[in-house]
Amino acid sequence: MNIAYTNVLQLHYQHQQPYVSFAPKRSHLSTGNVCQRLPTGIPPISLCGPSSRLVVHRYVSNTNAIPFDPNELPEYAPILYQNPEKKAATILEVLQNANSILPQVVLVSTILAFIHPSSFTWFSSRYYAPAIGFLMFAVGLNLKEKDFVEAFKRPAPIFAGYVGQYVLKPLLGYLFGTLSVILLGLPTSLGDGIMLTSCVSGATLSNYATFLTDPKMAPLSIVMTSLSTASAVFVTPLLTLLLLGKRLPIDVYGMVSNILQIVVTPVVASLLLNRFFPGISSAIRPFLPPIALVVNFFCIGAPLAINMESIMSPFGISIALLMIMFHLSGFILGYKFTGIVFHNEPDVEPLQRTLSFETGMQSSLLALAIANKFFKNPLVSIPPAISVIIMSLMGFALVNDMG
Repeated sequence: MNIAYTNVLQLHYQHQQPYVSFAPKRSHLSTGNVCQRLPTGIPPISLCGPSSRLVVHRYVSNTNAIPFDPNELPEYAPILYQNPEKKAATILEVLQNANSILPQVVLVSTILAFIHPSSFTWFSSRYYAPAIGFLMFAVGLNLKEKDFVEAFKRPAPIFAGYVGQYVLKPLLGYLFGTLSVILLGLPTSLGDGIMLTSCVSGATLSNYATFLTDPKMAPLSIVMTSLSTASAVFVTPLLTLLLLGKRLPIDVYGMVSNILQIVVTPVVASLLLNRFFPGISSAIRPFLPPIALVVNFFCIGAPLAINMESIMSPFGISIALLMIMFHLSGFILGYKFTGIVFHNEPDVEPLQRTLSFETGMQSSLLALAIANKFFKNPLVSIPPAISVIIMSLMGFALVNDMG
């Protein structure tokens, strides 16, 4: 009797997936063809030769049947059979990773502020407190109370951040302020503006930058900035007296209110939400990064657009270069000194990045407000106005490099 070899199993996936054809030695189950579709990832194999001894013991009556669980499909399975929950998870992952395009957002914001300033001029200083408060809320929603307890157990790094902010940075301000007058021949008021910028507290944006690069270090960064901001009511007037010979009356109530609104309240609110309503926290957490991108877009572009007159002034380019060197020196020295002092710490590199942001980023908006309120010469306000832009651009550029 002649033995007929027929193809009894054939797979041909969408997009020309590899297939396997099996031929039995003798099909005693059916005289017709028996077909079953199965997933495979191996190259085409033919077992139709005379030496094949494979015998099919299962008969599949329906050639369109799917003999596997759709929930266990491989990644290359047709979209038709993929689990909707997996697609939903992918969307959430995309939202959570929105911060990865932050450098591009910063670049677009900067370019648009130059070519179309009116796109940002409506975003005045009154929106800064709630905007930065939202960023701090987004940071706090990813933290727990124990993270801050652990942060307070590290007094040495906290003290190092304080020294970097109120010792190292004022020395840099005095150096570049003096150089601007003696070497570049700029008006004394511009040198005063550089020194004034070095006397204020750390920037809240440094906390957000730290969170983007080293999330576990965010509580430590928040503690550092909160401490420098709270003590600014006493330290900033003392520093301006030493560097500028002018004692500035600082609004103590305003400073305390500012730190409560921008830092303490948003972080505490997010921690409470995590503790008592974890379901709500989990639901809104993936949507915060894309919203934060929009907030950063305006927080960077608005100061640039609003202070365009200062930037385009005859001294604008010179001051911009000086402020770049001023902030860059802070970033580098904060990073290097931390590596030397804490070289035995197990997390020395994240700690270096944290103190680099804390030392390099300054609350330039506070310096700008002080300049406008207490100095008659408008030139004093140019360095802090330019510092707002330089600090933000450099900080988020470093987020991309360090992250």
